[in-house]
Amino acid sequence: MATINAANAGTYAFDDNFKVNRLGYGTMQLTGPGTWGPYKDPEEGIKVVKKALDYGINFFDTADSYGPWFADRYLAAGLKGAANRDQIFISDKVGQTRQGPNIWTPHGEANYLRQQVEVSMMTLGLDHEDLVFLHRIDSHFSVAEQVGELKKLQTEGKIKHIGLSQVSVAQIKEAQKVAKIDAIENLYNVADHHDDDVVDYAAEQGMAFLPWFPLATGQLAQPGSALSTMAEKYQVSPAQIALAWLLKRSANILPIPGTSSVAHLADNVAAANVDLTTADFNELSQLSLK
Repeated sequence: MATINAANAGTYAFDDNFKVNRLGYGTMQLTGPGTWGPYKDPEEGIKVVKKALDYGINFFDTADSYGPWFADRYLAAGLKGAANRDQIFISDKVGQTRQGPNIWTPHGEANYLRQQVEVSMMTLGLDHEDLVFLHRIDSHFSVAEQVGELKKLQTEGKIKHIGLSQVSVAQIKEAQKVAKIDAIENLYNVADHHDDDVVDYAAEQGMAFLPWFPLATGQLAQPGSALSTMAEKYQVSPAQIALAWLLKRSANILPIPGTSSVAHLADNVAAANVDLTTADFNELSQLSLK
């Protein structure tokens, strides 16, 4: 039986010095209902982060708006003292304000973005950010102003890589006029891959693509469905099939499934051992909801 290890998914190089295992972990679920407030069992949340390390995960995705701040605190606690801490890559996001459960309001003022990067570094215990995404483009400010501030932080050595979240190809091209964009994080999964053009453009440009909500299988995973039938064929869970599809879709895709359960974490990481045939991959590719 194959071992459960994120390394089985292959690797992705952000630069000459940093290569990560393609299957990562997202911290969004380490919060209260509506991604608001503390997680109901902080110690369990920290335990999940530590277990992720045991499973070979060295790429973690978080955001100041998760909680806000609570997910970052659990992540920092889980990574504290890790033997391979210098080999762990964290992607962060700034530019969303929170006013309550399920309420997200973009704010792209340069001073605010700078503040959030500085506070995130303090919260996570970092002297720089590996990767910072503009969580959403705020229409009240130009792309040049928002990405430009991240570029300034990069020049100052506080950010290594810059990313964009939930953007179109046109918006990426506009941002590229201001700074080098190294990663994109958009909604994308086997049930919804309307952003195929963004994935392909990112690959062409040498950008990582992080699909958020990677396990939104919903009705596709119901008993008797195509995804469920495929899972039975491979004797794995529907979630593993969904993640395996993402991993096979493009070499620049880094799935970041989140969970607050150690058992679900193991199931997600085991997806790295699923090797879909080309025929099965193509069949699953027809499932995207219109």
